[in-house]
Amino acid sequence: MRKSILKSLKPDIIVEMLDMAVAFENWNKVMERADMLYQCVQCIYEERQEHRTKGLPLPYIHTERPLVYYHGFSHMMRGMAHQKIGQVDQARACIDRYAELSWIEELDEAGMQVVQEFRHCAQVNRYALEIEDGQVQLLEEFVNFLLEHPEEWLTGLKVITEAAVRYRWKVDRVLHMFEDQIQGDGREIDSSNNDDMYHYCYQRALYEQWMGRPQEAVEFILQAIRLAYKLEMDRYFIRCTALLESLREEATGEQIGRYRMMLEEMK
Repeated sequence: MRKSILKSLKPDIIVEMLDMAVAFENWNKVMERADMLYQCVQCIYEERQEHRTKGLPLPYIHTERPLVYYHGFSHMMRGMAHQKIGQVDQARACIDRYAELSWIEELDEAGMQVVQEFRHCAQVNRYALEIEDGQVQLLEEFVNFLLEHPEEWLTGLKVITEAAVRYRWKVDRVLHMFEDQIQGDGREIDSSNNDDMYHYCYQRALYEQWMGRPQEAVEFILQAIRLAYKLEMDRYFIRCTALLESLREEATGEQIGRYRMMLEEMK
């Protein structure tokens, strides 16, 4: 892309475009937008470095976040896209790139904070990538990491349950450990308007179904249905109702009654 075009782009607008592509799970578009963001901020960075070297006033460009954020975000989104389409090695390479951003010069306090945040994200996402790739030997290490970083429990449980369904791992002990922790913190797994929560509930339903506990599976799929409705994601809703219908004969009358009431409320 020509430098003149790159200079006319706004990093925050590209971030919004990236978020939209992620919401629609259009991973090719995510990679395209991530590359655009990287080229845009790299152009800005190089121009600022050139002005600094020549002793010229730095060009002013308004951004909502420090420039280093857009470097990290572009690599993180590209890594996510590679991971979603099964390109594990490429995803690892992207994680390595946003794990260490301190090479960027003239970082102020806010910029250094962003560097630390991406370093932490890289650690979480590296665990997630390897667990999703079937590296069961890292499960205990990942669980210990989550216990030390309770703010990551939801991301971690989503990853663990999805891997458990895919590779047929029995992870009851891990799931019960975190449910006890959540209850102890006064937090509940219910209607939090959160995409990760939806995915956790949906994957947990699949796990309970595989483990031969259909009524427990229905409980989680009912939570996922409500979350899908709140998130206004039709494809999530359709996916959930299809799973519930497959479990209908093994659900209790009370559960089916709640399901019907829920549908009536959503009309």
